[in-house]
Amino acid sequence: MKIDLTDTTAGKVNKALVQGRRAIGTPAVGMVLTLVIVTDEENAYDALKAAGDASHEHPSRTLVVIKRVSRSPRDRTASRLDAEVRVGADAGTGETVVLRLYGEVADHADSVVLPLLLPDAPVVVWWPVNAPLDPAKDPLGALAQRRVTDTYSSEQPVRELAARADAYTPGDTDLSWTRITPWRSMLAAALDQVVCEVKAVEVEGEEFNPSCELLAMWLADRLDVPVKRSLSAGPGLTAVRLATSEGGIALDRADGSLATLSIDGQPDRAVALKRRDTAELIAEELRRLDPDDTYASALRFGVDRLNASAAAPPEPAPPAQDTAAAPDPSPKGEPAPDAAAPEAAAEAPTTEAAPQERAPLKKRAKTT
Repeated sequence: MKIDLTDTTAGKVNKALVQGRRAIGTPAVGMVLTLVIVTDEENAYDALKAAGDASHEHPSRTLVVIKRVSRSPRDRTASRLDAEVRVGADAGTGETVVLRLYGEVADHADSVVLPLLLPDAPVVVWWPVNAPLDPAKDPLGALAQRRVTDTYSSEQPVRELAARADAYTPGDTDLSWTRITPWRSMLAAALDQVVCEVKAVEVEGEEFNPSCELLAMWLADRLDVPVKRSLSAGPGLTAVRLATSEGGIALDRADGSLATLSIDGQPDRAVALKRRDTAELIAEELRRLDPDDTYASALRFGVDRLNASAAAPPEPAPPAQDTAAAPDPSPKGEPAPDAAAPEAAAEAPTTEAAPQERAPLKKRAKTT
């Protein structure tokens, strides 16, 4: 059922929601949260479809805020609110209100949305495109316990990650982070199968894909090892390779659907690792409303620090001292001067103690 309201108010929209529920025979409100989608006209259809599919798992009241651009100076001063109320089969398992804001009211979207929020229910705000640099300070973001952005849709995703790190507030998350959940789970399970020490990591994927950077930062932050970021034609993430003390571990996905997990000394295994659509991603984010501390730690690791750690050359080993080949400065048959005796006495313990210091390292490497 659809109810169109032109030049309306938030109070009239609430009345239309009640009328719609009564008309379809469901007067009770059985929704668990309010999902506010802030988007433009171009991306509204895809965002609505994804939210409708996710509502089968999380029944919610979906408020779509579309700020219409006024073309003339006269239109910019005239405020107007148009609404489209959807209930029943047209709104999935919840309710949907499409709000189109014109003129000055577009700068005060929070005053329109606030009366339409479900009472005593959490609020999630999602920006499919054009997210603010600081979501928590946005007027709509300030109403929410959870703020979802998508760095992949920005023009410069890697720079956007740095801005997200500077402005991070508990409750912020990004769909680029959600996309790598299966990768993180699979890599953690692979490392649980082998008792080893990870020495280096390589993450391979598309050039302008923030999910690749986030996965690399997560690995560098958790393993404290150099992580190399290499490029491929995609789609998305294509491979992660770990060099360990017990051999190599590789997770390769060349076609975006089926991956191969390879561990030295074990047979290769096929793993289902398909690329998920937006509905699955937003449904996963709606499962939790608490702050994601793991995402915050990986985000704050920083792309610049990631590149610096990968480009840093290994420290050169100190040169070995060969005391046996040193010439004897004293004439043949004459004893060495007394001043050389303390130096020889000081060098002797160093030469004898060197093998004793290396032995425990070799022993630890074998028992790791």
